[in-house]
Amino acid sequence: MAVLLACACQAHAQQDGDSFHDPFLQLTQGLPGCPVASPPSYTEQELRDIAHDRAQRGVSCWLDGRCRLPGAYQYDAEIIPRVARAVEHAGNLADTSLWALGQRRHVWLVGCVSRQEQIRQLETLVRRIDDVEDVHLQVIVGTQGRVPYKVAQ
Repeated sequence: MAVLLACACQAHAQQDGDSFHDPFLQLTQGLPGCPVASPPSYTEQELRDIAHDRAQRGVSCWLDGRCRLPGAYQYDAEIIPRVARAVEHAGNLADTSLWALGQRRHVWLVGCVSRQEQIRQLETLVRRIDDVEDVHLQVIVGTQGRVPYKVAQ
């Protein structure tokens, strides 16, 4: 019975995760004490619930003539490395701890910055990147307080 339970738990754990392969990347790690962001993960039920919506949203961009690729989610693997290069070359973001997530040409920036003006700079920087449709900022100034993102366990 214990072996059967262990196998069932392992199978469930393998099903949880990001089966959509949304790119999630740590951009900087220069602000010690910043709560580590959790990569996206979904339960099997959540995967089923959002799969249709993702398929519909992904192809509608192409059908509307707003995308060069047949699915909006196909851009994300290209966009997030460009975000990383832009942040690295910005030169004044080394004192931040940031992560980026890409989903259907939208970029979520999460983490901690040292100064308020870095928030505006990040948004401007990422909006200028080709194929980025929108930028969502979930950052705090400093490392104290409640963060607006899911924290790694």
